[in-house]
Amino acid sequence: MIELFSKDLRFENKPSSKGNQFKWENSGFWYKADYTGYEGLSEYMISHLLRQSDLSEKEFVTYEPERIKYKSSIFNGAKSPNFLHDDWQIITLERLFENSYGESLNKAIYTIKDEKERLRFLVQQTIRITGLTDFGVYMNKLLTIDAFFLNEDRHTHNIAVLMNGQNKFLLCPIFDNGAGLLSDITLDYPVNGDIYTQIESVKPKTFSQSFDIQLDISEELFGRNLKFSFTKKDVTLLLNNADIYSDEIRSRVEKIIFEQMRKYKYLF
Repeated sequence: MIELFSKDLRFENKPSSKGNQFKWENSGFWYKADYTGYEGLSEYMISHLLRQSDLSEKEFVTYEPERIKYKSSIFNGAKSPNFLHDDWQIITLERLFENSYGESLNKAIYTIKDEKERLRFLVQQTIRITGLTDFGVYMNKLLTIDAFFLNEDRHTHNIAVLMNGQNKFLLCPIFDNGAGLLSDITLDYPVNGDIYTQIESVKPKTFSQSFDIQLDISEELFGRNLKFSFTKKDVTLLLNNADIYSDEIRSRVEKIIFEQMRKYKYLF
């Protein structure tokens, strides 16, 4: 357990978004408290399973489960290293587009009727502004992760690139997967619900309301760029190491991942 203080706080939680958690920065690490369920467990499981994929470890942020004491409260959550160095900063696609064109990228995407053209537009505009010619491949990797792990909260406000003071750009390590694995047990996916029905009900927010449509379109436009190599045993071992969470929650997450492994066999 780590004790954190008001001086470390970087974002107060407000009940307006699933992303609005307590967040702190301390000694080179970021800490996030669970807000609607088990976001920290989701971050931990997804990042550690990505270590058993063909992504390099520089392509994503690794999270560890953490108990956090803040004032008189104790939270479950996750910690991750601060990957920003020198004068590099995170800039979301939404902010990037607004700075360049003075309008919302999210609104611009949804003026386009064809879903394939929505993704093509998002990628082309990002490449035009940043010069990151492999951004389409990056989006395929991101959308593969989102489909497999059911991350429902990926939109233009949390897809990002890195920018420095000289207006140079780099691809951003993949982060913020806390909304995956049906982690929102407070509002949308209660623990007493049927997880298979819940899996079918989850909808993404990137450019379609179907994970499979998003994934199929990204593969058609940019190819398949991500393969997993973990086994069911690996999943169970990782969950055993996250014992700050209850047996009920860990069993639930295990069932969800096993079902996704069955559904997306071709990704292994």
